[in-house]
Amino acid sequence: MRTKITSTLILAATLGLAATAGADEVTDQLDAAKRSYQAGELRRAVETLNFAVAKIQERITAGLLELFPPPLEGWQADEAQSQSGGLASMLTGTNLSRRYVRDDGAEVTLTLMADSPMMPMLTMAITMPFVMQANEDLKTYSLQGERGMIEHKAGSQEYKVTLMVGSRLLVQGEGTGIQDAAPLEQYLQALDLNAIQKALTD
Repeated sequence: MRTKITSTLILAATLGLAATAGADEVTDQLDAAKRSYQAGELRRAVETLNFAVAKIQERITAGLLELFPPPLEGWQADEAQSQSGGLASMLTGTNLSRRYVRDDGAEVTLTLMADSPMMPMLTMAITMPFVMQANEDLKTYSLQGERGMIEHKAGSQEYKVTLMVGSRLLVQGEGTGIQDAAPLEQYLQALDLNAIQKALTD
């Protein structure tokens, strides 16, 4: 038990030092955890370490949310959202999203998913043509050299693009209230897929 806690302390301390060179709430909590551990207050040490790790994860997530492009001219954007912890991460991996809106009611939502359980399904759909041929609304699609599919029902103002980036990352874009796929494709083109793949899967 003491060996496990000692290893956790070392790991958390390393992460905390990488996050900042000066004192802040993370390093304060790491110092407090060390004092609790040395005093034999093991449960308190673990609770304090968990708080520090959560704060470090918040900083990592904040950096990931900056991967989304700013709104295009004439558009506004909500704050980027993250579901990268707890049960959500167990079920869907890291899941980041941002919604863009226009005054005429048009909306585009971008979603980045690492280690998504949807990846095998998409791989099957792309590599087995009969799967996609069974749905006339689906067509193969590529962007920046990455493979995927686009879904659009004739006559609707809804488009959905799903891309595989490497072996662990899914990028999805959904547009509603748009006359064609152009606005959705503009936002997808604005993504730096190399930077996203490196940030989410390295």
